[in-house]
Amino acid sequence: MDDHSVALPAAGKSDNNVESNEGSRFISNMSRFALSRQIYLSCRKQVDSDEWRTHTTNNNTGETTPLTVGVEKTINSVTLLGRVGSNPVKRGSLEHPVVTFSLATNSNYSYPNGDVNQKTEWHRICVFKPYLRDSILKYTNKGQRVFVQGRIIYGEVKEPEGNLRHTCSIVADDVIYFRNSS
Repeated sequence: MDDHSVALPAAGKSDNNVESNEGSRFISNMSRFALSRQIYLSCRKQVDSDEWRTHTTNNNTGETTPLTVGVEKTINSVTLLGRVGSNPVKRGSLEHPVVTFSLATNSNYSYPNGDVNQKTEWHRICVFKPYLRDSILKYTNKGQRVFVQGRIIYGEVKEPEGNLRHTCSIVADDVIYFRNSS
């Protein structure tokens, strides 16, 4: 057990106070559950933004050791609703296949003089999940309206001329189809 873990009391321990008895029973039941399911209750110290870079000093020995911190939670989430710009294409190798297609989304801007302008953004969608890949190839067509949820990835491609080109793609985790209006 590490220094951040909470020790739970033994199952048979009792107290004279009724409230404490119920609390003890709850904790003892939790300890049995935790031991049987290998669940550990822990209380981690929350770390300030710059504190994770520091070291901790042991007051007894004066040694400086790196501060260990659990993995920080981050979010990389993209949600798009638009129209498919090109029919899906299967690329990659047999070991690492990928299906790609383009998706158009629009933003409308109105100006004080009454003019309205529409700007179209094009997104490269990549699908790696096997069941989703097959579904995209079978059911997705150019012009179809789809809802895509996924994450954004960045990469670099070296062109034949030797120039380095930066890329941005959306890796789809889910695609929802909309019925075409009749």
